Amino acid sequence: MLEGSILQDLKLAHQTEGGGKRPLNFGVYYKNTLVSLCHALEDCILTCSSAPLVVTAFQRGKWYLEEADRYAELADRAQHVAILASPDTGFAEHPTSQKANVDLVALEKSDPVAQEWHLMIFGPTYTAMVLCQEISEEDYGARGVPKDDLERKFYGFWTFEAELVREAVEIAIAHIDSYNSDLANSLRSQVKAIIAEAQTRDRDEVYTAVSKVVDYLQTGQQHLDRYQEGLDNNLVSNELQAFLRLAQLIDQTDISNPMAAAEVATLAEAMGQVLDLPVWQMNRLRLAGLLHRLGFLQSDSVLSPGNFGHQNNDQPTPLSCPIVPGAQILRTMQRLKAIATIITHESEWWNGQGLPAGLAGDEIPLESRILGLLVAFQQRVADARSSEDHARTETALSDAFAACQAETNERWDPKLVEALSLLVSAMQQGMNLSVNLPKIAAGMWLLDSHSDDDLLDLASLDATQVVS
Repeated sequence: MLEGSILQDLKLAHQTEGGGKRPLNFGVYYKNTLVSLCHALEDCILTCSSAPLVVTAFQRGKWYLEEADRYAELADRAQHVAILASPDTGFAEHPTSQKANVDLVALEKSDPVAQEWHLMIFGPTYTAMVLCQEISEEDYGARGVPKDDLERKFYGFWTFEAELVREAVEIAIAHIDSYNSDLANSLRSQVKAIIAEAQTRDRDEVYTAVSKVVDYLQTGQQHLDRYQEGLDNNLVSNELQAFLRLAQLIDQTDISNPMAAAEVATLAEAMGQVLDLPVWQMNRLRLAGLLHRLGFLQSDSVLSPGNFGHQNNDQPTPLSCPIVPGAQILRTMQRLKAIATIITHESEWWNGQGLPAGLAGDEIPLESRILGLLVAFQQRVADARSSEDHARTETALSDAFAACQAETNERWDPKLVEALSLLVSAMQQGMNLSVNLPKIAAGMWLLDSHSDDDLLDLASLDATQVVS
């Protein structure tokens, strides 16, 4: 990672001991993936309900010129656009560069930012960011720099997290300061105004952004040659990352239970071991745990605490249509068909009185039964821990399990409640379940040949029950 680059500065800010900042999770991205990803995130500016600040780095002016006409349209909807790149012929003369709210920062060739590809979108209702740095010729190894431009590789990450985007924008502005202090001061004022406006607005464009990212990445797959497996896998990996990042944002909006996805996924893995499930099934269950809160999304939902809330511990939340809208977004990715089915049916009841299909007993997919029980258990533990009367972990575990046990044979599979009792007993006796936030850029291993299985025997179900 180049010293003095924006990417390195942000990484170092998250490595400082005692700073309280979460370490960043980096991955490798092919250029074809970054093109699709950036176009998807940029296009959301065109439908955004607020005018965001856009800061972007193109490496060289020639790459900006390829996108300059596109950026003219984006500038019409943005508050301001700042473009960093080493200048080429025509860099400053293009009509887009003459717009009042567009500023070019001509980087010196020795500037490490001239080796970076950045897109930062910071607005009151929509934030997104791609931060990448092209790998060195040495990093390519014996095969050398690829001849196909789309196969060039970059190291970095992308996110929808507003605080991370704000941090990166402020680092970029500090870098701009050495070239144009007046522009830097103007951008700082705009950031302050956006932060203030964001306090009164919902950041509700991210749901649309995730759908658009998946759509653009899938379109990118369709244009690949059948021999370009590496590029295809990189696109698929980022489709999965889009869903994981959305699930992560949902957790962050729930102040009382911000680790729900990671804790449910950890419990699911442990439960899989108790039940002696095969590795592929445990992976599928873990991924469903990481994504389970998407099932609570409604078709018109926005990212605000009031819309996600807690799962109702007494009755399944009524849905606006027979198919769980939040799980439907997962069905746009074929490789997540099984995960979507698991999440769709996690609210079924053992006695057949649940939603959305009224499945009963073994009709309910095993992973759905496990997930539903663990989601309810984890939420009850979180609620108990937040109560002054249940500060001790042992008490929280006991009370949460007792509530689940009382629903045996009605809501829950008795065999799974028994397995949960073994797990709870082990935790009370000191077994430590290490809960870690998922490494989103490295989640491809969770997908395997079973990820798109059909989990329901549709032939045995009544037509009114078929929702998968």
